[in-house]
Amino acid sequence: MSYEHIEAPETGSKITLADEETGELNVPDDPIVPILYGDGTGEDVGPAAEEVLSAAAEATGREINWMRVYAGETAREKYDENLPTETVEAIREHRVALKGPLTTPVGSGFRSLNVALRQTLDMYANVRPTYYLDGVSSPVKAPEEMDMVTFRENTEDVYSGIEFEEGTEEVERVREFIEDEMGYDSIHEGPVGIGIKPITEFGTKRLVREAIDYALENDRDSVTLVHKGNIMKFTEGQFRDWGYEVAREEYGENVITEDTLWEERDGEAPEDAVVVNDRIADNMLQQLLTRTDQYDVLAMPNLNGDYLSDAAGAQIGGLGIAPGANFGHGRVLAEPVHGSAPKYAGEDKVNPSAIILSGRIMLEYMGWDDAAELVRDAVEEQIVSGRVTYDLERQREDATKLGTSQFATEVAERIEELA
Repeated sequence: MSYEHIEAPETGSKITLADEETGELNVPDDPIVPILYGDGTGEDVGPAAEEVLSAAAEATGREINWMRVYAGETAREKYDENLPTETVEAIREHRVALKGPLTTPVGSGFRSLNVALRQTLDMYANVRPTYYLDGVSSPVKAPEEMDMVTFRENTEDVYSGIEFEEGTEEVERVREFIEDEMGYDSIHEGPVGIGIKPITEFGTKRLVREAIDYALENDRDSVTLVHKGNIMKFTEGQFRDWGYEVAREEYGENVITEDTLWEERDGEAPEDAVVVNDRIADNMLQQLLTRTDQYDVLAMPNLNGDYLSDAAGAQIGGLGIAPGANFGHGRVLAEPVHGSAPKYAGEDKVNPSAIILSGRIMLEYMGWDDAAELVRDAVEEQIVSGRVTYDLERQREDATKLGTSQFATEVAERIEELA
């Protein structure tokens, strides 16, 4: 398609869908990849990620042709709107993209630009691999025990945006329906805000499939369904039940449930099989700390996933280095977990590791595992060296403080040395 404000690269090939049913991609060695720097420090970390990921591609005999797209503040400057249609369509068309942090302005018409992008593109799985890098300070004694991947359903739950504001005619109609027609009398008198929490079989099962497929493809031992089904029996309890249905009915001997494991096999799992179990969400928050190494892949509804993934990130040093991505059907939008930190924008100061490592997830999704491993190894070596950005430097006595761009340049140089 042609673009009004997006400048397409003169070289490069489009990533296409190789298999409609499975979502498998056909990735050329010179793909065009949209990149959205984002707001605030996105203007600093976006170019840093480009430099490092381009180095990893070149080191493995490939080339990324970046295509700058816009949302948030930069889109308002060019389009006078926050989320231009051509940005969404460019990402949809090219299937693989990287974005920095976005801030939703007050009165913009969006609850969240990030959520709007995910829902518009049907990026239904928020995926966060959480692992420890040597040299990063952590609040726990054994951060290296954390090597977990969270799969958070991205389109439903209380994030679906079905809310009714206090004092409106709509909220009173909903209250009247709940109390008079449905017979529930548990809403207190006086002003009330009401939200709807949809959990569907469709949304649940495609999320759980994505998690199980990931576990099988990456030699993970278990997938844990995290829910609050002991209280919310018809939403989160149903999430658990539908998740088990996927495990029992769709994967044959490749997947075994925890009940079957103990009732029929005395705890002995078949070789190469993934065990599917479930845990209550509040208990899982505790087990992140007390039994960290016993969990591999977590699959959960939207709100649980928000809490759990952030808590896991805290154990490996915080959200400043935590990567993330959103998976759709044959589509990925990689993005760091942290916010835009506008007070540091343009200061060449902040740590770009999170967006760089988010790019690593993007490379894995493209099937470029060799390039992805170079990125992780180079970032870790750079941190161990002590030549780091201010957030890591201030926690170590032997460190040298670097700016965002210098940190990225040295990581890129390490990739060349490692290749």
